[in-house]
Amino acid sequence: MLKDITLGQYYPTNSVLHRLDPRLKLIVLFAIIVFIFISSNVFSLAFLILFIALFIIISKVPFKIYIRNIKSIVLIIALTTTLNAFYVDTGTVVLKFWNITITSGGIERAVFMTIRIILLILSSAMLTYTTTPTELTYAIESLLGPLKHLGLGNAVHTLAMMMTIALRFIPTLVEETEKIMNAQKSRGADLESGPLLKRIKSLLPILIPLLISSFRRAYDLAEAMECRCYSGGKGRQRMKQFKLGVRDYISIFIVILLIASILVINYLYSAGIIYLNVW
Repeated sequence: MLKDITLGQYYPTNSVLHRLDPRLKLIVLFAIIVFIFISSNVFSLAFLILFIALFIIISKVPFKIYIRNIKSIVLIIALTTTLNAFYVDTGTVVLKFWNITITSGGIERAVFMTIRIILLILSSAMLTYTTTPTELTYAIESLLGPLKHLGLGNAVHTLAMMMTIALRFIPTLVEETEKIMNAQKSRGADLESGPLLKRIKSLLPILIPLLISSFRRAYDLAEAMECRCYSGGKGRQRMKQFKLGVRDYISIFIVILLIASILVINYLYSAGIIYLNVW
């Protein structure tokens, strides 16, 4: 399951999304995340699904790579679906077994939350697949630029660098964990069977080497940055300067249409002009 985690990896293709301004892509991601949670009905959520599906196609990243991210969190999705189905008691009763009751409201909430989690993973993965760590650092630092006027210039750059390095090392740590687990299994370690407490204890031989390896990688990275005379963001210049082009303005227009469409759909649904009754 760990090998299915591809979040944080860059997938190079010659797509329109890869050539967009990284600041715009980050803003669009934030907008998508907000509208994932304010989409309160099936119409606006379906519209958002179509929008994200279109972006996935445009990115030219194989769909099976996106699916791998969903496979890595299938247990979280299953747990979320179960909790929402059992603990929401609004609507009509669909199934009753002993003291456990599943209602139409619980099923609706479970489906909505499952779709929201999947859309969050897909949209976040889309950003990292189409944006290099360097571009992501620039985007975060640029969007937090107004804080530099408050004397927080170095803090802004440090925060951007920390976030980018953290994303960059997700696949590295996942790969390292796989290697350690395989090494422990080759020595006869049983990591997947037995009581829960036993399985938790069996993780210690994995966590300790992983922690040591993480510190070693952090130390090597710090030395490499020092050898290149890295001293923070003050006075640094970039070889590649980003400017908004025609494709960026077209993307802004499309995102504005998306925002307006979801707001209109939510209003029409709340006003009872459009509705969907499946129960």
